[in-house]
Amino acid sequence: MTTYSDGGFLARLRDSRTPLLSDGAMGTMLNARGIGFDQCFDALNLLEPHLVREVHAAYLVAGAEIVQTNTFGANRFKLGSYGWEDRLVEVNRSGVELARSAIDEMGGRALLAGDVGPLGVRLAPYGRVQPEQARQAFLEQITALAAAGVDLLILETFSDLYEIREAVVAARQACNLPVVASMTFTRDDRTLLGDAPAKVVARLVETGADVIGINCSGGPAQLLRILTEMRKAAPQVRFSLMPNAGWPEQVGGRIMYPANPEYFGEVALAFCEAGASLVGGCCGTTPQHIAAMRAALDGKSAGCKPLVAELEAAAEKQEPALAPQPASQLAQKLGAAKFVVAVEMDPPRGLSAHKILAGASLLHEAGADVINVADSPMARMRMSPWAVCDLIQRDVGVETTLHFPTRGRNLLRVQGDLLAAHALGIHNVFVVMGDPTAIGDYPDAMDNYDLVPSGLIKLIKQDFNLGVDHAGVDIGQPTSFFVGCALNLTPQDFHAEAKNLRRKLRAGSDFILTQPVYNPLAARSFLERYAEEYGPLQAPLLVGVLPLASARHAAFLHNEVPGVDIPEEMRRRMQLAGERAPQEGVAIALELVAQVKDWANGIYLMPAFNRYDLAAEIVEGCRQVAPSTGTIPAAR
Repeated sequence: MTTYSDGGFLARLRDSRTPLLSDGAMGTMLNARGIGFDQCFDALNLLEPHLVREVHAAYLVAGAEIVQTNTFGANRFKLGSYGWEDRLVEVNRSGVELARSAIDEMGGRALLAGDVGPLGVRLAPYGRVQPEQARQAFLEQITALAAAGVDLLILETFSDLYEIREAVVAARQACNLPVVASMTFTRDDRTLLGDAPAKVVARLVETGADVIGINCSGGPAQLLRILTEMRKAAPQVRFSLMPNAGWPEQVGGRIMYPANPEYFGEVALAFCEAGASLVGGCCGTTPQHIAAMRAALDGKSAGCKPLVAELEAAAEKQEPALAPQPASQLAQKLGAAKFVVAVEMDPPRGLSAHKILAGASLLHEAGADVINVADSPMARMRMSPWAVCDLIQRDVGVETTLHFPTRGRNLLRVQGDLLAAHALGIHNVFVVMGDPTAIGDYPDAMDNYDLVPSGLIKLIKQDFNLGVDHAGVDIGQPTSFFVGCALNLTPQDFHAEAKNLRRKLRAGSDFILTQPVYNPLAARSFLERYAEEYGPLQAPLLVGVLPLASARHAAFLHNEVPGVDIPEEMRRRMQLAGERAPQEGVAIALELVAQVKDWANGIYLMPAFNRYDLAAEIVEGCRQVAPSTGTIPAAR
């Protein structure tokens, strides 16, 4: 077992005024020497040892202070795919011996790192390999490397926090060598399994790794960005940065990397000033890249002092790729004081979504800002609304708002459905209690719920939008839901309605959708009284507009729908209109829009009987309607 002394890796990190410089890509260099990517690179330690040694020597000549063994895939799983698993110890030992001989020939000052990569298989619960099996596989390889005489271990290019944890634990069981634990990130600054930089650094600190690394990924700029996030979360940690030479491209059948050596010289200084303790290169980098980094670092004999204040300022200005995501278009429009037109649509009762997509397209062309998709209105079985929202957003290109009833959902289903909606890009949700199943197609269906609307709003705004679930467990990244609540502007009991509204607003509701309003003066009176008792309403208000389709429709709404009060004169106009009743309903709707336009932030249009053609007329008319006191009389 090799131990490190005062002249070892950690001592050099502590005493050096600039980062230690590791080598660059092994696979890139071997491929340039004629080795296909379909071959087992680790077996070349035995089959073509002179090629491997040449690469090590080239990096040492370039100025590398640390050389990594050609053992990235020398574990039982990866070697097994080539039929080399029985020679695992021999492959790893020869990898160490080749690198050590190159170092000795150059004077013996460079350190030798045992290179350990992922197993190439998925661990449970995402695969069939159990953590104990993974740990044993890492233990085999690391034991062989330690016995052969490496100075430290570099665990690199891991995308699974569970897997790298098993690798670190195995390293601690096998030896007391310093450990660099390095993860790779996708274009969205998350690991392949969705973990954010702050979570990665926190978990790796818990494992006991000596240095936490970022390697491979997209290139130097991305690694510098991720380092900034990690340093904010754990400023006391030593960091390693070994980027690819930019994003790879396939040119003429070859994989090409755009970043040239000169750029990597600049990168070395940027990494130094950002506080990195260990730097080097990954895929696409060559001895020329390392030489440029060496020259740049040698030019900083006075050392690089981390510009902590500048890093913090840059981190505040820089918007992370995914956390949180940009505000929805609805949020932006309401924030910009635009008069918003939202239109409600019901999901289909069967498999075909053609009609609703055609209707959404018509409304979008007419100028609708957002399409609201109801969830099982009147407790009738319909297609799940988040599927409809997804179809509308993808096929029509207009943003949607998902109606999200609490009724019929337990706490587990609520949270799972929210994650599903957000993953589909649905970021506007309208929280309601939902219609009781007793009035619908399945009156005996379960009607229980764990959360009332204010409780669900609180869960979304104060948990999910902060990156945790109801139990406080990390969900990987914050959601960016824009949450609406319901309001009746003409209630029988003002105090009960106001109390319920205040509860929803305290929970964090972002906007308000109201029930249909046919008496704008009474609705405005509610708001004036609310302002007198509680202060002005702070959340944007979209007033419900339900166009009347006929005299019979008006009578039904007035007499049978709770909370709807249609003035007698309005019902008389619908009666007199006869066959032109639908057009009279459009005219009345536009008059209502005119009356609310000077105090509402928009309208919430509910087309009757799926008459999207009439709704489109209203949407178009909204843009021409000027605020007015209107001609519709108040209720008698």
